[in-house]
Amino acid sequence: MPRSRVSAETVLHALGDPTRRAMVERLSRGPLTVSRLAAPLNITLTAVVQHLQILEASGLVHTEKLGRVRTCRLETSGLTVLEQWIHDRRSLWERRLDRLGDLLAEEQE
Repeated sequence: MPRSRVSAETVLHALGDPTRRAMVERLSRGPLTVSRLAAPLNITLTAVVQHLQILEASGLVHTEKLGRVRTCRLETSGLTVLEQWIHDRRSLWERRLDRLGDLLAEEQE
């Protein structure tokens, strides 16, 4: 999936699975081959690849194949999308709460 199509919904879906969160956590320490990433997960290599496809589509992981070895690394574009989504929601609620505070202050005067 092209990065321009990454949405907060896609990132949240990807991070909604504990296996994928564990994969992202391991990759936050540095790049790993698919087999090394799969080793502690106790799932099939096919399942790992399916999880990686979802993580790649969400902009959280990038994989690159050199010869017969596929290496995975953390990608920040998905986190940036999620960060912006959170920022937008926070700003909206801060404005609403500020207006509520103003209204309550007016009533007390």
